[in-house]
Amino acid sequence: MQKLSLRAVQKLTCKKRDAWWTVLLVDPVATRLVCLFARFDWITPNRVTWAALFVGLGSAGFFLKGDYESLAIGAGLYHISFILDCIDGKLARLKGNGSVFGGWLDYVFDRIRVLFCALALMGGQFLRTDEPVFLLAALVVVFLDMLRYVDALQIYKMRMSMRSKIEAVTLARQAEAGVKEEDQKVVFMEDLLRENPLAEGETLKAAAATRPGQPEVIDLHQQFRESFPWYARFRHALLRTRIRPHLISGIEFQMFIFIVGPLIGHVLVTTAVSAILLGAFELVIMFKFWLSTRDFTRTMERLAPDSVPTRAGSISPHLQAGRHRRREGDQGRPDTGADTWTGQDDPYSHDAPYLQEHQYSQDTRTEQDGWNAQVTWMDQRFPAPEPDDDPGFQPYPHPYPAEPEAQDTAWLPRVPTQPHPGHHHADSGQSWS
Repeated sequence: MQKLSLRAVQKLTCKKRDAWWTVLLVDPVATRLVCLFARFDWITPNRVTWAALFVGLGSAGFFLKGDYESLAIGAGLYHISFILDCIDGKLARLKGNGSVFGGWLDYVFDRIRVLFCALALMGGQFLRTDEPVFLLAALVVVFLDMLRYVDALQIYKMRMSMRSKIEAVTLARQAEAGVKEEDQKVVFMEDLLRENPLAEGETLKAAAATRPGQPEVIDLHQQFRESFPWYARFRHALLRTRIRPHLISGIEFQMFIFIVGPLIGHVLVTTAVSAILLGAFELVIMFKFWLSTRDFTRTMERLAPDSVPTRAGSISPHLQAGRHRRREGDQGRPDTGADTWTGQDDPYSHDAPYLQEHQYSQDTRTEQDGWNAQVTWMDQRFPAPEPDDDPGFQPYPHPYPAEPEAQDTAWLPRVPTQPHPGHHHADSGQSWS
């Protein structure tokens, strides 16, 4: 196989934006190993993923011993495991043999590696020092790692949902305006910045507005950029070196805990500082996402004002019709219980014909008759809605059967009555106390 160009491999396999730990300490080694691994057909991305898992579990074994030499070896193995974890994706992009299953496998194995390494690292320190705070630290590490990735996935899903809603409304407006289907498109500012990472947002928006037939640019981060104008300069300075602005992500969190902490001999302090920094950056991401939702709401109000609910909130009209509402002018009857209501002294005079027709005597009416009477009364007073009033209405089933089934218990063996302690037996006259 012909020798691969390192620069070409870097351009093809390295991300345009990545964590600073990956850019500075992983990519220089990983890209060279990719050039080597690509020569062998039996080295596949999934096999590299498995190798990363096994090396990571090996680091957990050394972490469990707890002494400094073992911690240093475990830190080195963890870094090798992370390098292999980056190589599998690069190898898949280079050869074009990536798969959906491989992406899932990589994600699951990352979580398994973090779980075992966290339990082993903190568990080893607990066995050496007998300090329960290390057990709490293990729970914090696992929780924050899961929270980081679950939150990132959920925010991504919400962003895709906002984009799809804006696209649907915008394309419908363009179709109504007579724009040909092949010319219909929606342009988002984040897509323009991804294609031109060092460009200014306002410059891209102005350039798009000057093109004939170019639709308006939808900006879902406008309020954030207006609130923090310095962020654009900070972002551009980092992107020149491919470093993303999110400086403390899940990657840096893991590297500080499983590499830096063991090497410097301060596992607990490093874990606490890393947790605080990760939590702070996660709050910033949540705040940025909240501002993005406000931009989405304003955009939808401008594009389709009828489809956006009022800020004060309202109840859908179809929920106000149905069995749960009294008929107009109907006051109803107080609920006094199925076994005591006789209709006497009812203050609602318009119920008098029904009460006279279904009058029962309290001493002769059974409980089941009272229940049937109330069910009938409720059905008449609260009729089910018509289909056009409430299409989604489904009446609740009765909680009790109308006629309870009688069961034959003659075949059941009779259990002898057990006397209470301290009472005399009726037959023997002896005391059970």
